[in-house]
Amino acid sequence: MSAADLVLGDDHTVFLDALSTVLVQRGFRVKVARTAAETIESVREQQPDVCLIDRHFADDDGVDAIAKMLAASSRTKVLVLSADADNDGVLRALRAGAAGYLHKTRGVSALAAAIDRVLRGEVVVNVPKTATVRQSTRGDDAHRLASYLTGRERQCLGLLVEGLDTAAMATKLHVSRTTVRTHVQAILTKLGVHSRLEAASFAVRYGLLEDDGARARRTRSSLRRLFSALAALATAARWV
Repeated sequence: MSAADLVLGDDHTVFLDALSTVLVQRGFRVKVARTAAETIESVREQQPDVCLIDRHFADDDGVDAIAKMLAASSRTKVLVLSADADNDGVLRALRAGAAGYLHKTRGVSALAAAIDRVLRGEVVVNVPKTATVRQSTRGDDAHRLASYLTGRERQCLGLLVEGLDTAAMATKLHVSRTTVRTHVQAILTKLGVHSRLEAASFAVRYGLLEDDGARARRTRSSLRRLFSALAALATAARWV
């Protein structure tokens, strides 16, 4: 891919200078900014291919600035760089319109690859696995996470449950393999899981693909079984 125009926003001067130097050496054209406001203004002026923005500035949250960046330049892809690996931050960034979220420990090669991928239209999430990725396995929490899935992502999740691979999913949905991979990555991120198998198992375990009517019927069935069991216990107790 030809060299891309970048805006790099970070308030850590040493990191900013070092990273911008390395990116220029790799053929990227880089404009630096040291505050969230300056980053937004640079995006407006430069109309870059990609904006790399720090998750935290001294007085601002980089995620809160994403919508303003996209309003300033609709052609620009936003890639969040962070020293945090919290799932809430990733979800907030993606919901705000970010094309990716990359942990700062991943290195320059991973960053260059992430830039290329977001320019191809993919969603990139590359953060360390942590114990906080899915803190709860309660059904209510599972359905809350699933509520962030788009209609197409729910279709892809259903095909994962059926065991289809990327090529088969692309054929089924009449889309490219790249589009399928983008949807799958979004599913993994939003559900807080790390593999397609884990996503499929999570969906089946908590009935994420059932409609509200099916969930209500299953709940009523479970209640009937519970009441029947209690009635049987009560009857048995009278005969003791």
